[in-house]
Amino acid sequence: PYVHMTMNLMKKFGVTVKSDKDMLFEVNPGQYKSPGTYFIEGDASSASYFLAGAAITGGPVTVFGCGSESVQGDARFAKVLEKMGADVQYGPNSITVSRKQGVSLVGVDEDCGDIPDVAMTLAVVGLFAKGRTAIRNVYNWRVKETERMVAMVTELRKLGATVEEGRDYLIVEGLTEGQRLNSHVEIETYDDHRVAMCFALAACGGVPVTILDPECTSKTFPDYFDRLSELAGSSSSP
Repeated sequence: PYVHMTMNLMKKFGVTVKSDKDMLFEVNPGQYKSPGTYFIEGDASSASYFLAGAAITGGPVTVFGCGSESVQGDARFAKVLEKMGADVQYGPNSITVSRKQGVSLVGVDEDCGDIPDVAMTLAVVGLFAKGRTAIRNVYNWRVKETERMVAMVTELRKLGATVEEGRDYLIVEGLTEGQRLNSHVEIETYDDHRVAMCFALAACGGVPVTILDPECTSKTFPDYFDRLSELAGSSSSP
């Protein structure tokens, strides 16, 4: 996804990269040209937590910093939420997510090879969706900051979720009618910022959790929990 992001950014500055099945890349000699005005995007991976929170609670939440003109692969996460039943509205540099009252989220079967970081967020959203959510093509979870596949499976099961682990996939069974997740579970974060941030979203579904070592989010989002708490009294997140 980062190669594609680079290609998309180069295109905005007047340089086209030809790709042969992502195995061979060709760039002709040329010169970058200023687009005149260029918006510096925020981090779409970090935005995913607030978009997911809106899908779980019903929102609405607007995230500024990435939108329909984003060059980041992780901006596609909003489209996955849309498949699950959320309402998504795009501005050039913003995304708003909500969900109509009476409309339930539904599970999806998604190839997340291009969005492995936000696929972790998807796993937690899947807890609150009807049916199963299959997250595929995420073998690289196993070679990230921690062994993320094992971490996700372990902590989801602590919450009482039914999950299936494969070499490169994870399937999460959504809650059935009358089923409840375990409350006040201590979530081990494995010194991994994304484990901490995605499991905090369980609280958006009315499931209190305790996140151990919350300071691990300082790697990418030091004030994450402060910003998340703002959603309790605000409909947008900067």
